[in-house]
Parts: sequence; C-alpha cells; structure tokens
Amino acid sequence: MNKKRSQENLDRQARLAAIQAEQRAGERKRNALIFGGIGAVILAIIIAVTLVIVNQVQVNRDREAAAGQDIDGVQTYSDVTFDHVDGPVEYEQSPPVGGNHNPVWTNCGVYTEPLPNENSVHSLEHGAVWITYNPDIGQAEIDKLTELVGTRSYVLLSPYPDLDSPVAASAWGLQLKVDSADDARLGTFLDKYIQGEQTREPGAACSGGITPAGSVG
Repeated sequence: MNKKRSQENLDRQARLAAIQAEQRAGERKRNALIFGGIGAVILAIIIAVTLVIVNQVQVNRDREAAAGQDIDGVQTYSDVTFDHVDGPVEYEQSPPVGGNHNPVWTNCGVYTEPLPNENSVHSLEHGAVWITYNPDIGQAEIDKLTELVGTRSYVLLSPYPDLDSPVAASAWGLQLKVDSADDARLGTFLDKYIQGEQTREPGAACSGGITPAGSVG
C-alpha cells in the first residue's frame, strides 16, 4: 500500500512538474511575443523619426541651395537714402524698399491692417522682410501667407491697399512681386533676405518699436 501511495505521489509530482513546465513555456512565449511586439514598435518609431530627420535635412539643404542663387524676378534698387526724418515721406517704390524713414521702426509680426511706410522701412533697414498683399486676394491666399510667415522673426505681413500685384516681398533695396501666395519664390526670398547681406544694421531689433493697430501675432 505504501509503495502504491509513493508511486501515486510521484505521478502527481510528475504531472505537476509537467504542468508547471508548460506554464513556464507559455509565459516565455507570451513574453517573447510582447517584447517582440514592443521591439517592432520601437524600431518602426526609430525608422519614422529617422526618415523625418533625413527629409528635413534635405529640405533645409534644398532651401539653402535655392537661397544661395539669384531669385528670378527680384528687382534691385541701389543707392536708396536712409536718413531719419519726421513726417510723411514720398517713396519711389510701392511698397517702399528703402529711403528716408521714421526714427522708430514697426515691430515685426502679422498685421490685418495697413502699416505706416515710414516706420516699416526702418524695419527693413534692420533686416526685416515685408510681405504685403492686395486686400482683394481673398482670405484663402492671406491664410497661406500667414502660414508661410509662421513663427519666423524679422518678418512683417500686412495688407497694402492699391498694390499693383497680388503679393509683394520687400527687403532693403530689393523687391519681388508675384501673382500668388503659392509662388515658391516667396519662401526663398524670406530664406535669403531675412537678416541677409542687404541689411544695413545687422543685429538691430525688430521689436521694441511701434505696434500699429491690427496686429494678430
């Protein structure tokens, strides 16, 4: 009888050991699947991030290359004056690209109302680019220009009544007029001339001046 019980105990222990071994194997399999899945997700994220970084690097290189070339359609105006004066100024270009101007500059930003020429020319002297648009171009085009400007510093964006083209980009002594906010030359103009070589006063501020009514950013 004792021998029979001993055998039964051995059999139960064997079955228990087999069950425990099976459970451990199942846990190892589940863990392998879980960690394998996590590893796959991490690998996918790394690949996606790497592709984004590589793509952005290439975009930046393309932008730098484009900004290093002449931009088709840009008009150059040399020998513009730069004295500080009080009162209104008659400018040869519309919008102006330089000339005598108010001692106080316009703070860079996005505006929904026209800006004073005399103050905004001073901003150009500090290296700003002034994007102006005919108010009749429609809100969709205005939204595209606002998105183009984004969070860039040293940019003015404002409507310009009676502008003879849908959009104009102006820097000190330079101007580009285009028919659409989608024109790729606008972005290149910003890349090339924001604080570009044409800047008369490099490092001068585009804040701390005046903020006319109609600022939205």
